[in-house]
Amino acid sequence: MIYNDFKGKKISALGLGCMRFPTVGENKEVDTAAVREMIAYAIKNGVNYYDTAWVYHGGKSESVIGEILSEYPRESFYIADKFPGFNKENFEKVSEIFEEQLKRCRTDYFDFYLFHSVTEENIDGYLDPQYGVYNYLIEQKKRGRIRHLGFSTHGTLATMKRFLDAYAEELEFCQLQINWLDWIFQDAKAKVELVKSYGLPVFVMEPVRGGKLLTLDEKHESALRAKAPDRTLPEWAFRFVQGIPEVAITLSGMSNMTQLSENISTFEERRPLAEDELALLMKIAREMSGAKTVQCTACRYCTEECPQGLDIPWLIDIYNEISVLGRTANAKNAIADEPESQHPKSCLGCRACESVCPQSIKISEVLSHLVRRLER
Repeated sequence: MIYNDFKGKKISALGLGCMRFPTVGENKEVDTAAVREMIAYAIKNGVNYYDTAWVYHGGKSESVIGEILSEYPRESFYIADKFPGFNKENFEKVSEIFEEQLKRCRTDYFDFYLFHSVTEENIDGYLDPQYGVYNYLIEQKKRGRIRHLGFSTHGTLATMKRFLDAYAEELEFCQLQINWLDWIFQDAKAKVELVKSYGLPVFVMEPVRGGKLLTLDEKHESALRAKAPDRTLPEWAFRFVQGIPEVAITLSGMSNMTQLSENISTFEERRPLAEDELALLMKIAREMSGAKTVQCTACRYCTEECPQGLDIPWLIDIYNEISVLGRTANAKNAIADEPESQHPKSCLGCRACESVCPQSIKISEVLSHLVRRLER
């Protein structure tokens, strides 16, 4: 395992994201036994960074990771958690939420703690002194209950700069969505440069874009295979991130042992892409960025807010399938198999989902377009 230095700590270059644990049953409960096996393998092979959050798996991720990691010496791992300010109702509950998070994670302190998903929608709440989120977290840091404080963001450069200008003196890292597609599509390169200008290291999330970069069209996949026949698509994604010097850790939300073992193997050595390989990847990124698709990462924040309980990421996948492949008949059949309450026409257009979407997707418009396409 590659290790990077962070303020005297050696953190594994690959961290385990706890948003996409394996699940079982119709209710998709976390498969604790499978997660326990994965974490045992991860620890044995040098992974020492575990990233969870209040909302992951409907609030169950923290409890599961807390239960399992409590079986290991506390000094053998680092645990990261986040204050869920993407939901504005939480701003008045910072103390209540933080104490519950410590309880769920069965720890007295968090090694890393983040302002979660700073965006245009919530930055005013994060900066508003009446809520006291910043002051409370700084107090926890002084008390040793937060060892390192940072923030994650899907916001614009202007929003990031506004947050950094306000709090940079106490911030120690920034977590960004970085992958070879978003390097162009969401101008992640400029975001890295901005964070670098404030002297902060970068932690990477969504390196394979929620799995979206693991299935490419035949033209693009063939080009990558011709350039490096033995390299998998996940390895292409991780080798790209390894070439960004500002990156201290790369998080991956692995869902099974195969993904975990393959990714750990990739991080046994630092081998960033060669110049010609990077040029090919950027060419593909430019072509994909021009495609008529919705760039959803299936983080599922939207589903937490939807009053209709719609599986929005699934519906967006169907929208993209029609947009790129024209498979309207397949899409109709897939939707017909679901109860009417899960059909896109059930969307109320209330936009509650849009208020928490890290990608700023106009979800209600997408679903409206999907309804029209299906009717045609």
